[in-house]
Amino acid sequence: MKTRFFLSTLLVILMFSVSHAQQSKFSISANIEVSDELKKDFKNIGRIFLFLSKNSNAEPRTQTWPSPFAKTYIFAKSMSNLDAKKTISITSESNLTGSASWSLNEVPNGEYYAQVLWDQDYEESRINAPGNLYSETKLINVDKDLKIDFSISQKISERSIVEHKLSREINFKSELISQWWDKPMYLKASILLPKNYNENKTYPIRYNVAGYGGRYTRINRLLKNEKFMAWWQSEEAPEIITVFLDGEGPYGDSYQMDSANSGPYGKSLITELIPHIESKFRGTNSATTRFVDGCSTGGWVSLGLQLYYPETFNGVFSYSPDAVEFENYQLINIYKDENAFVNEFGYLRPVARSILGEPMLAMKDFILFENVLGYSNTYTDSGGQFSAHNALYSPKGEDGMPKPIFDPVSGKIDKEVAEHWKKYDFKIYVDQNWDDLGPKLKGKIYIWMGDMDNFYLNMATRSLADYLKTTENPRSDAIIEFSPMEGHCTRYSNKKVLLQIQERLESMGYE
Repeated sequence: MKTRFFLSTLLVILMFSVSHAQQSKFSISANIEVSDELKKDFKNIGRIFLFLSKNSNAEPRTQTWPSPFAKTYIFAKSMSNLDAKKTISITSESNLTGSASWSLNEVPNGEYYAQVLWDQDYEESRINAPGNLYSETKLINVDKDLKIDFSISQKISERSIVEHKLSREINFKSELISQWWDKPMYLKASILLPKNYNENKTYPIRYNVAGYGGRYTRINRLLKNEKFMAWWQSEEAPEIITVFLDGEGPYGDSYQMDSANSGPYGKSLITELIPHIESKFRGTNSATTRFVDGCSTGGWVSLGLQLYYPETFNGVFSYSPDAVEFENYQLINIYKDENAFVNEFGYLRPVARSILGEPMLAMKDFILFENVLGYSNTYTDSGGQFSAHNALYSPKGEDGMPKPIFDPVSGKIDKEVAEHWKKYDFKIYVDQNWDDLGPKLKGKIYIWMGDMDNFYLNMATRSLADYLKTTENPRSDAIIEFSPMEGHCTRYSNKKVLLQIQERLESMGYE
């Protein structure tokens, strides 16, 4: 009995010791110097970011998406009147906004990759913008209170397109958006030309919209993809021009739509950018051979462009679109639910899951992450996914900022703001405009969705699909495919869409 009691007691002590060790927390502070080489580039107003990451595969500063696997924590503070010759100090008393459930004076023990970034760029909505400054990454072991010395010694370079005989870059000043913002505003795009491109020939054209925040420079991935480029320059590939639209906007992705907060991005695309591109490269402005596609955010935008500008495009290929109606805004009913973070049963709402249904990330934690990225310490200007949604769907607030659909801390939904969201609720829009819209959409809609979409987007697409089955005069012929046990964007590829467009052209008798 004594031996058994001793062993039991020892086990309890060991378990307590392990638990205590795991729960040990320490304080971190940082002294940040600006290298002599970058003092001339340093601006005295911006936002300082401190990243602590468990991910060894990427720089911490690039981990601005709250991945459940990356385990990256961000602390930030907006600052002004700084002197590049003086040390910037960060401590637990610095009133930092953080994405973690703990502060800098209670950092859980363990190894982290640490990095700082100085966001001094006000032209782009996200922090890894050209001209911003950052330090090299340091591997630290938090097993005691630490003071870390950082040197801001790196500068984010300008974006560029890989040089290739079939690639082109567009930098276009939008008069409409410039007038709206009362300053010069430019739209960017890249173009992939078909093999044997002849400027005296007319071509079909594809407008590709990226997943969230994708930039026009994504053409580089294709240009560097030997397998794709070998196919693209072979006789098997269709001769179609691809335009890669840019995902940058004032509050994150512009979604290529008119917004009370971002301005007339939709009108500018349709009446300015498209005519400009097609007058230079295509040899025709025919809508009969103009198509649009994308996945995720690109899936929503491409479908929206086809619905709101039905005679501008002759077909959409939309994969895994963002929530197409807002009774199923992922797992939130924007019109009826009281809170975005907690459901009617008192549980935290997940925002992401595995294809087996396991919740991976809570909506509350996602927004906590975005709150850190915004100068306002809220998601409304974070440049993230919900910042962009909110800027597009919501009205402008009295402070000139997009009015938040839900409180950034409590998650309480603003029902008045929700009414404004109905403008971009596709199910409502189609229902209200079907008599005029229906005939213009004949043969033009293809949507694919995985029925275990990782972001719970399949429910909204199901709802829209069910509605379209009820339409009359004409009855919708939209093709909406659902694949069981498949996740987000798993069926999407550039090659597949190009072949779908080719098939559509052949069905029209185009040669």
